[in-house]
Amino acid sequence: MNDQTTDRKFANTLARGLAVLRAFRASDNGLTHAEIAERTGLPKPTISRLTYTLCELGYLSHAGRNERFRLGPAAVAMGSVSSLSIGFVELASEMMQKLADATGTLTLIAVRDGERMLLVKTWRPQGAATIWLEPGHRIPMFGSSSGQAVLATMAQEKFDTLDSADDMVGFRRDGYDQLIGKGFVIAPQPTRYARTVNAVSVPYFASEFGESVAFTCGALPSDLPDARMLNDVGPALRDAVRALERRTGNPPALTRRG
Repeated sequence: MNDQTTDRKFANTLARGLAVLRAFRASDNGLTHAEIAERTGLPKPTISRLTYTLCELGYLSHAGRNERFRLGPAAVAMGSVSSLSIGFVELASEMMQKLADATGTLTLIAVRDGERMLLVKTWRPQGAATIWLEPGHRIPMFGSSSGQAVLATMAQEKFDTLDSADDMVGFRRDGYDQLIGKGFVIAPQPTRYARTVNAVSVPYFASEFGESVAFTCGALPSDLPDARMLNDVGPALRDAVRALERRTGNPPALTRRG
């Protein structure tokens, strides 16, 4: 993580503590100090102080010597409150599971986390071999279709605050053009952050966050070639998100761009 020490209003210690909590993923069977340090980039002595404090407050649990750290009851309670307050996820669940099954893709919601995209919900297709990413996994904003969908609908003043905004101008413009033309985005081949994943995304304006999130369908390139994204999966995902917008009364995300 990057400490924003130049901003006098920024609480670095709080940011480090939250970085520790964000290091945990759904599939983790606990984490050691070394693993937390690797994921956060924080020094081990700092990790030790933070995990002690978070355990005392109930946000982490630790059974004893040589035991791994796990999210504690306070963190679980906070997550439950958060999930209940974000209504569109529950409304989307049934249609997104049907979409995952019909297309044989991993369907997910990704939200902006600084200049990366954080997976917060996934739906796996029944009986299909595809990529398996999990909630808590982070991918680059630049080079991912989910990042491009969010960037394309981001207000200009918010976009200008990104550290790498200059490098993403063309990527953002291409996403905007794709949304105008097709209603979904596919990251251009030269920019894709990984050669082992193909994905198509549609933005959805989440009023709870005050900005767009991305609904995405992804799979191995052999299972999801570009032609299939363009002609089959992309249109199906677009139509599903449009149906969700009608249910929630939200206009398309692109209309919210300033």
